[in-house]
Amino acid sequence: MTSPNAMEVMLTSSRPTRLASNAPFARKFRRFSEEDASAPKTRIPGITDRRGRSGPDPHGSTVREPVEPASATVEISPAHSADRRIIPLGNMTVEIVEATGHERIECRFRAPRHLLVVCEQGVRSRGDTFVEGLPRSSLRDLKRKLTFVPAGHGFHEWQEPRTRSRLVYFYFDPSKMPVNSDAGFTEFAPRLYFEDAVLWETAQKLLMLADSPGVDNRRYMEALGIILTHELVRLNSRTPRARTPVRGGLAGWQKRVVSEYIEEHLAEQISLSALAKLVDLSPWYFCRAFKQTFGIPPHRYHTNRRIECAKVLLAKPAPSVTDIGLTVGFSETSSFSTAFRKVTGVSPTDYHRSLE
Repeated sequence: MTSPNAMEVMLTSSRPTRLASNAPFARKFRRFSEEDASAPKTRIPGITDRRGRSGPDPHGSTVREPVEPASATVEISPAHSADRRIIPLGNMTVEIVEATGHERIECRFRAPRHLLVVCEQGVRSRGDTFVEGLPRSSLRDLKRKLTFVPAGHGFHEWQEPRTRSRLVYFYFDPSKMPVNSDAGFTEFAPRLYFEDAVLWETAQKLLMLADSPGVDNRRYMEALGIILTHELVRLNSRTPRARTPVRGGLAGWQKRVVSEYIEEHLAEQISLSALAKLVDLSPWYFCRAFKQTFGIPPHRYHTNRRIECAKVLLAKPAPSVTDIGLTVGFSETSSFSTAFRKVTGVSPTDYHRSLE
């Protein structure tokens, strides 16, 4: 009998629902388009709050900026639970959101533009996040996690913050997104709580400039925004196409419990029997169901998640390759380098240099 760990199947992702299939949303999209068409063509860039009040531009002047339609940005309730700052930038809009307390917060979004959520910091005591087309997640530690919501998809999240949180919403106009058909691109797919070192570093550079008052960095920020759109296309181009679900996989709650346990114990050795026990299955049946659900065996999934974590750490200048290997659970530098090269095609050192 072929060992489950010897079989290799590509991971799959759900195909996003097309915008045209939602008639009420299509009408809302036309309404937004008409509003945009009737709006003044000359706009003074700057920063506004959600009520459209003028305020100091961190790049040097006081401005008045038309407010985005409320339903075209993430709706947060109660409204007083977060401080929000909007920065319009050419091909996109940036919104910086900071939670002001520990009360329950609820967020909703569905609009004719793409949304990238970057969680700079935040841990929740309880919560649940849903992106249309993907399983729900109750992951608690959201720091450095990214979420992508394609235009027309629903996004809903509630949480009780345990620590002060800071989120950044990047809104993209679909008509201004670069599309490379030669790279296998078809349409954007939703992603929930993923990690990507290049996306993260680009977003951090942009936000660092946004937090620098009195300095005219707008052109550089707009350039970084263009890079961000290209990185999203790059990420999506390598996303495997959706496939028909295989029967006999893990149930939704089992998939969530197992994936969250692996995330919380990345640097530890996790036995097959321990994972199987979490979802009340025998080790043999669990291994089979896990592979049908995730597309790869449990051990390889664990290794891949370690490598993704290592990629984020390699984007920082300080840690050594040896230290990073130890941090993500490899006892020897050679085994870490071998595993990293097998997953990414390059050595950890070469990957680090590519980000400089």
